[in-house]
Amino acid sequence: MGFRRWLAKTHNIESISKAKNDNSGGDHTISNLSDHCCHEPNAANSDYIAWLNEHPSALSSFKEMMSATKGKQLVVFLDYDGTLSPIVNNPDHAIMSKPMRSAVREVASHFPTAIISGRSRDKVHEFVKLNEIYYAGSHGMDIMGPPLQLKSYDGKYQNKALDENGNEVNIFQPAQDFLPEIKKMLKELGKSTCKIQGVMLEDNRFCISVHYRHVQEDDYGRLEETVKSMLAEFPGFHLTRGKMVLEIRPSIEWNKGHALEYLLDTLGFANSSNVLPLYIGDDRTDEDAFKVLKSKGQGYPIVVSSIPRDTLASYSLRDPSEVLSFLIRLARWGQSSS
Repeated sequence: MGFRRWLAKTHNIESISKAKNDNSGGDHTISNLSDHCCHEPNAANSDYIAWLNEHPSALSSFKEMMSATKGKQLVVFLDYDGTLSPIVNNPDHAIMSKPMRSAVREVASHFPTAIISGRSRDKVHEFVKLNEIYYAGSHGMDIMGPPLQLKSYDGKYQNKALDENGNEVNIFQPAQDFLPEIKKMLKELGKSTCKIQGVMLEDNRFCISVHYRHVQEDDYGRLEETVKSMLAEFPGFHLTRGKMVLEIRPSIEWNKGHALEYLLDTLGFANSSNVLPLYIGDDRTDEDAFKVLKSKGQGYPIVVSSIPRDTLASYSLRDPSEVLSFLIRLARWGQSSS
């Protein structure tokens, strides 16, 4: 049966049927949440409706999607910000809700599951607080994966470690050599941007995020020029853009798509026709993972967006509330098909 319920043997996983017994806080529990589409598109929004024809709702298409998984191993990949948590003004407050955590936990009890984020791996783990899943931080440049040694990846960047439960894992960090320069850039940016009100610098270990959500529009040009000027002194790095953020990343051929492939390989699914990867993400950087699934001709790339946008995704979900509904349904499907 492959990896089905692979983690349930070693971890005490709370099932969704028991989630109603969680009385530990102010969030609604999973059992009280509907698993149907939470938002119907405005009928007047013809552009969005036309876009949905090309990227149908993963909720409405759920039965059709799951019918194709017969005889295949489903592997789940998830972005964090904007997918498992809403986009918030302060990135330090992007807290995962208890219902979402329970849903991800239950999904991981049925299918191998990983979170691939632009955040540092440690920060995502701090937000998610689940040891049942794998984590890839810094856009996949810091991966905690299964304890398999792969000849196809440079052993210099792989190290064995133990997770919080004492289980052996493999840490893969292909951008290790860039750490000294990243520290220098953080220090320089701290000095050069301190007079631009609203700037927030985030150390994501192998990349730097310059958040400008609170920067005045008149100051944005100065901020961008400041970042580009500093970057000119570090030719081994390049600038990318996300949602109200400028990101400085090492110029290596590695992104979320490569991280997805690495994790599939370490899970034993290299070049396998019996695996069906599912990736949910909302950011431009997630398109790299969508591209991999498209090139493989297998799996489900799902974009999280409430507006029409260019994407390689095949399906869509409007927002994190629909992601939650989808994961609840996926967990129930995994339980019923066990």
